[in-house]
Formats: sequence, C-alpha cells, structure tokens
Amino acid sequence: MSQDPLEERELASEQVFDGKLLKVWRDRVRLPDGSEGGREYVRHPGAVVVVAVLPDGRLLFERQFRYPLRRAFVELPAGKIDPGEDILYCARRELREETGYQAADWQYVGVMHPCIGYSDERIEIFLATGLAHVGHCRDEGEFLEVFSLSLDEAEHAVHRGEITDGKSISALYRCLPLIRAMSG
Repeated sequence: MSQDPLEERELASEQVFDGKLLKVWRDRVRLPDGSEGGREYVRHPGAVVVVAVLPDGRLLFERQFRYPLRRAFVELPAGKIDPGEDILYCARRELREETGYQAADWQYVGVMHPCIGYSDERIEIFLATGLAHVGHCRDEGEFLEVFSLSLDEAEHAVHRGEITDGKSISALYRCLPLIRAMSG
C-alpha cells in the first residue's frame, strides 16, 4: 500500500494533561515536505449516539446542560464508551440509563468524527427500534429532560438552529433514509 502524500509522521509525543475524561498530547511531526511541525490534540475514549424511534415513529431526544457553553442543549441520547466496552453494549446502556427505554432492534449505522482538527474522538451511531419504557437509571450528577419529536419536527429544529449539537445532527441525517424506509 502506498503512503498518503499528506501523511504526517510522529517524531516525538508527550502527554501534557491527564484528566478524568480527556488526555492532551503535544507531538512533534514530520510534515509532507520534510520539515517539522507541532501538533496538540485531545485523546478521547469515544462515544455512542442513539437515534431511538418510538413505536409511533417519534424520536427520543433529551435536553441537557453542557457546562463548557453554559447552557442546555437538545441532543440525541449518547454517552462515553468505557475502557474495553463493546459499542453496542454501551449504546444499550446509555439509552436505558438516560431515557428509561430499551430497544428490541439495533442497527449499527456508522461512525462520525466530531472534532478532527484537535481530537481523536469517534462517535459510533446506532438506530434503535422496538422501544419499550422500563425506567431510567441515570448516573449520579446526571440531570436531563427526555422528550420526543416527530421526524419533521426534528428536521425543522435543526434548520431553525434549535438543535446545534454536531453528533445529533450527523446521527439524525445518517439515519434519515433508514427511518423513512421504515415508515414508507
């Protein structure tokens, strides 16, 4: 396999911050033209996002306060992958913990990379159907409101700027053809 002409090669790497969730690294790299450059980036354990379709076709959303931006956001259910955790297990866990729903049917849709300029984070996208409410079991310190929107309401909320969360927009649009195929 030939080398990508845009590839940057790591020369040295040092961790400059070791947090509970995020790890920050500073690397020296060899650039495509042979010169050296510096790169700072965040290592993230990865996450899942779930597009959960209720029996009536409505989609589950949640409203949650996000401290870095100091306000609440409308999002799809999502959460961090624990070390060594299977991504489907994580998706099932997060849907149940946050919304109180379990799904009978799961479909892996793909992956998105939300912050490619400064993080290695990946978010695995799942479509969940056959939902049944069994009661939530939220993590300590996790506060959110769960509600549903029709597909049209969700699309309009994106276009009106009411849903600005990147993972939710990406997951919604990746799942649109699948959701439309289910109802048509």
